Amino acid sequence: MDAVIQQFFNVDVMLQAAPLLLQGLWMTAKLCLAVIGLGLVGGLLIALASLSPRRWLRLPAIVYVDIFRAMPPLVLLVFIYSGLPFAGLDVAPFTAVMLAFLLNNSSYYGEVYRAGIQSVPAGQWEAARATGLSGVQTLGSVVLPQAIRNVLPDLLSNTIEVVKLTSLASVVSLAELLYAANMARSITYNASPLVAAALIYLVFLWPLVRLVSRYQRPLAI
Repeated sequence: MDAVIQQFFNVDVMLQAAPLLLQGLWMTAKLCLAVIGLGLVGGLLIALASLSPRRWLRLPAIVYVDIFRAMPPLVLLVFIYSGLPFAGLDVAPFTAVMLAFLLNNSSYYGEVYRAGIQSVPAGQWEAARATGLSGVQTLGSVVLPQAIRNVLPDLLSNTIEVVKLTSLASVVSLAELLYAANMARSITYNASPLVAAALIYLVFLWPLVRLVSRYQRPLAI
């Protein structure tokens, strides 16, 4: 038992690794803000395109969603970071992660938005237009607030998955939390930094998980 504690729950090693872990946490926070923001905006654009009556907008959006929902994000990330240089396009690790996550996450966010928009009764559109609102004003002031409220648990669940997937950035040597923990492990020859990183993820994500459960419970009644 003592050997397990020393190898996985060594407080002294965790404290030694703390500066490196904090640097990784800061990079993870910046990465999350970037990829979640881009995913939310990109997903809304994809949802609107997939609902458009214009075939030249709707069909490419549907194909986009199908392709990038089916493609594993790790494969996409490795392709952008390691494959594009063969075409003469060198991509920095942070940029590669943002591009890969934008393509992947916007397809999932897009489907969530689409379901939310379609859940708003058509009468809401008609009533808003009857008051003199334009199509854009109706969408922004009447439809989207209701749509987002209807699918908020799904948006939050997807956001939690995005935060967890940022750990894939360690594959392209981006110094986020998992990469920093692995570096600390290699320096200390101890797995405690990895356990500390897992605890950090737990502390930050557990409130979001509880928030999702709080919103899902009334919907299940």
